[in-house]
Amino acid sequence: MGVAVSEGRLTSPVLSAEKVSKSFGPVQVLFHIDFELRPGEVHALIGENGAGKSTLMKTLSGYERPTGGRILLDGQEVQFVSGADAEDRGVVLIHQEFNLADQLSVEANIFLGREPRRGPFLDSSRMREEARALLAELETNVDPQTRVMHLPVSDKQMVEIAKALSRKARVLIMDEPTAVLTANESRTLFRQIERLKREGVAILYTSHKLEEVKEIADVVTVLRDGHHVVTAPTSELSVDDMARHMVGRELVDLYPEKAPQPAAETVLEVSGFSVLRYAEDVSFTLKRGEILGFAGLVGSGRTELMEGLVGLRPAHGEVKVHGEVVHIRSPKDAERRGVAYLTEDRKGRGLILNQEMRPNLTLFGLDRFCNIFIDRRREEEALDQATQRFDIRAPHRRIHVGHLSGGNQQKLLLAKTMVVEPDIVIIDEPTRGIDIGTKQQIYNFVEDLARQGKSCILVSSEMAEIIGLCHRVVVMRSGRVMGELSAGDINENNIVRHAMGLSHNGGGRHDARH
Repeated sequence: MGVAVSEGRLTSPVLSAEKVSKSFGPVQVLFHIDFELRPGEVHALIGENGAGKSTLMKTLSGYERPTGGRILLDGQEVQFVSGADAEDRGVVLIHQEFNLADQLSVEANIFLGREPRRGPFLDSSRMREEARALLAELETNVDPQTRVMHLPVSDKQMVEIAKALSRKARVLIMDEPTAVLTANESRTLFRQIERLKREGVAILYTSHKLEEVKEIADVVTVLRDGHHVVTAPTSELSVDDMARHMVGRELVDLYPEKAPQPAAETVLEVSGFSVLRYAEDVSFTLKRGEILGFAGLVGSGRTELMEGLVGLRPAHGEVKVHGEVVHIRSPKDAERRGVAYLTEDRKGRGLILNQEMRPNLTLFGLDRFCNIFIDRRREEEALDQATQRFDIRAPHRRIHVGHLSGGNQQKLLLAKTMVVEPDIVIIDEPTRGIDIGTKQQIYNFVEDLARQGKSCILVSSEMAEIIGLCHRVVVMRSGRVMGELSAGDINENNIVRHAMGLSHNGGGRHDARH
């Protein structure tokens, strides 16, 4: 199993895979994988999107059955019949995509299927008390009685973690747990991981944030294209080593050279724009060929502002596109004006997971593929072009989008957005939950758009990509613009100071119009 890391240890694996293979029909996605999880250890599993990480995690936790090899629990072969069966035996998976019932309360979700009872009745007061204690451990202010549908994405993730902690797991499998968390929430999670380690819990942790893998993991295993590449103590691997093993090549320059300074022509002018409860009196301009970043903490109103601009939320204020005042009431209105929005929620709002790639690609611009009936041949041609242009990798074109890796879903969403040939592209969290190799592809794509004279608004919580890609940066806090940075002023210190409200150059209406 690659580099031996367990010699001399007194603990035996609590959960392991021996020569595990997995196929979906004729497509094999795992090839003879050996993998071990030991008590009191964080074992990181990393690789590009499509490397087989999620499939291995689901196989270890009962959501998939191996087509070859075997799973061992405490050294004995086990065949989990379901995820619930694995949970009953102490193996708990925190899904990357939320597995919550939106209509139910937080406390009901945490104890769903295991509700404490007092005689024939639910013990609601005990549920609420225990839920509140679990959430307090995670240092979150979520009210246990709140319906999950009303929570922001980061709070939903904390509920998923609280639900897993309530299971008292022996093995805890975490799939991208910090992808939607703030820095403070991530640190809280890391403290919980340290506590669980001390209690002897075995933790499988996967993340595309290699710096956090380096920080919290004891051992790292790398998969590539369904094959085991290496297993080694984290102390023996640098972040660059991990990236090289993942992609099979050196990543010399993650960010491309910035496109030339944008033209003087203003393509978008927003004045005194407000979105009820989320953004107030925001003003900014966008130039032709410019990448304009929007930075800020989670909850600063950036996403809601963009949704208001493209008609997904009620909003008011003046918007000019190419100098003409426009009234955008829906994404279709925005498209007619040459404006397209790529949502941060690719699985909830961006793609139809139980459909094939072709209808997902063409749905937003379907009128371009219709006379009286939909022209399937033109749709297939468009899919051919998209898969080549965006390097979308799928075992076959009839696959349901929900079975694609996160990176390939994101590239399909980009292709879908570009089908309507917009002049202005708003891209919200373009690299959330995707691997470093796919990130590099997306960065190159965004840069190429700017070089073609397209204009991009980039909303991102990744400080490095804001700094690495953008010509100017607008920083928001609590729904207001706190300042604008350009050229040499775009650095982490300045962005953080504005985002925390420590620097403020004068008010939303004027800050971003220089």
